[in-house]
Amino acid sequence: MVLLGSTGSIGVNTLLVAKKFGIAVEVLVCGSNISLLNKQIQEHSPKVVVIANEEDIKDVNHSNVYAGSEAILSVIADSASELVVNALVGFLGLRPTLKALECGKNVALANKESLVSCGAFIDTSKIQPIDSEHFGLWYLLQERPIEKMIITASGGAFRDWDLSRLKNATLADTQKHPNWSMGQKITIDSATMVNKMFELLEARWLFGEGTNGVSKFDAVIETKSLIHALIDFKDGSTTAHFANASMQLPIAYALDVNMQEKILNHVDLVEVGSLEFRKIQSDRYPIWEIKEELLANPVRGLVVNAANEAAIELFIAQKIGFMDISKKIINAFEKFTQAPKNVEDVFALDAQVRDYVRGTL
Repeated sequence: MVLLGSTGSIGVNTLLVAKKFGIAVEVLVCGSNISLLNKQIQEHSPKVVVIANEEDIKDVNHSNVYAGSEAILSVIADSASELVVNALVGFLGLRPTLKALECGKNVALANKESLVSCGAFIDTSKIQPIDSEHFGLWYLLQERPIEKMIITASGGAFRDWDLSRLKNATLADTQKHPNWSMGQKITIDSATMVNKMFELLEARWLFGEGTNGVSKFDAVIETKSLIHALIDFKDGSTTAHFANASMQLPIAYALDVNMQEKILNHVDLVEVGSLEFRKIQSDRYPIWEIKEELLANPVRGLVVNAANEAAIELFIAQKIGFMDISKKIINAFEKFTQAPKNVEDVFALDAQVRDYVRGTL
């Protein structure tokens, strides 16, 4: 396989599962964590390595190393692997997804932004999502009419904060996730609930297309992150997918859809004792105000993603407050109402929205 984003949490778990299944790693792609990359090279012996910065090539313990985004596209095209695992973070993961699909490869997709920004122009039949929520929905699917698909949220770092404190929340505060250990950006997205909005959009592209596509999607907070997805069937039944909080299960199925190995221990319901569900409220998560309009016009996910990435940059640089992230996104969503007509439009509009949010347009 080709693994994009090898040193992130998804990448690290993917390599653990690949080793368990005996899957060869042809290409490793990472950013700037060279020390971890060198350990991965020693253990998995990839043929090719790609990193973010050319100046770091000298520090990589491999004879076949490239740098930069164009190199990622080249190694995908040149690889013999039929599977590309895309665990890159952010919009920069879109071009590799498009290149892999163009080359006829299967894509195990952890990069949310690919579908959020460009879902209208992506053939999802070649995609297996690496996400506990979408995996849960896929796992629950039956040949029965569906009323609604529901995914769960943890509520993020601020789910129990007094609302008056949110405007003063710091970057360090956003990283104190109650249930999961994730990268910086996705943990911020969890705190704003943008992450869950993106997952609803992904579900819309994955399960809402075609003559039998699902038309209703929603999310609720489940504080222990043990239920990842639910399906309401039209007969009044509801099924739920329980699993302990680990990405290794969805990764395992993304690498081998027919796998039958035991990956996790079962949830012990007696030990759990009780579960708590909460409604996602827009006073705590302002982004939820645009949920219905966005799901009705999913191509506009491009605007939300670009505005979110630009706003997070400003927040990390301490130029705006935490609650301003959602304000910036909603403002951009209201200003940019046009729909991209092709992939070229996607990249052009993305740049325009970023400039607007940064105040340079």
